[in-house]
Amino acid sequence: MVISPQTSLWAITAHPGQEAEAEKLARRSGRPLVPPDETRFPFLLACTARGLELRQVGSNTPGPLHIDFTGGRMHQRIRTSGIRSPLPRALGLKPGHRPAVVDATAGLGQDGFLLATLGCRVTLVERALPLYLLLEEALQRALAHPATAEAAGRVTLVHADATTWLEKASSMEAVYLDPMYPARRRHALSGKGMQMLQKLVGKDEDAGELLSVARRSCSGRVVVKRPMRAGPLAGQNPDFSVKAGKTRFDVYLS
Repeated sequence: MVISPQTSLWAITAHPGQEAEAEKLARRSGRPLVPPDETRFPFLLACTARGLELRQVGSNTPGPLHIDFTGGRMHQRIRTSGIRSPLPRALGLKPGHRPAVVDATAGLGQDGFLLATLGCRVTLVERALPLYLLLEEALQRALAHPATAEAAGRVTLVHADATTWLEKASSMEAVYLDPMYPARRRHALSGKGMQMLQKLVGKDEDAGELLSVARRSCSGRVVVKRPMRAGPLAGQNPDFSVKAGKTRFDVYLS
């Protein structure tokens, strides 16, 4: 399958021994294959022994971004989360009921994969091609890992603009949106993953339109992740909210 590139901000590179995989990825994505020390592109998607890494070129930049559903923080989050956690509760998970969820702003995929571990069928929709490729490779590794294979089997990954995709999709039980948060002060920058995402994909200027389309398309509920002190997305007041520390989940019922 050949995927059309979205941006000229990035290229493909490889660690020693990973050149063949990098060549395949370059052909699929339509992006150039460059040496690891290339500086013409702000971002490099690198084929390494542990999997794909997204790197930001330059000094004083965040370290490489690597998605892993089989260990680390994801493993800890899976161990400590249940259907009474804020996000599952907002989406309507109950004993004996696991709605099918469309995560329309997949990003790093952590929320979507967590829902899959709780028994939901999850569709991850991601429009930024580098993130889609990172997610694809991470899901392949999760499918091959005994501890995460069952959850990964519940996940469908789609490369598409979510607004267009939702307009064409049949009625959905639940839609989850996690748009880029409002700009923060420079002294309160978010983690390295979010910093890289913001520089690579920019602001979600169409998040309000996406919410409107999701509410028209969804037969159950739409949930939007927001900072606790931020107003509702695009001024659309929710039916209720579920609080989670410095975050809240705004719930819109059909």
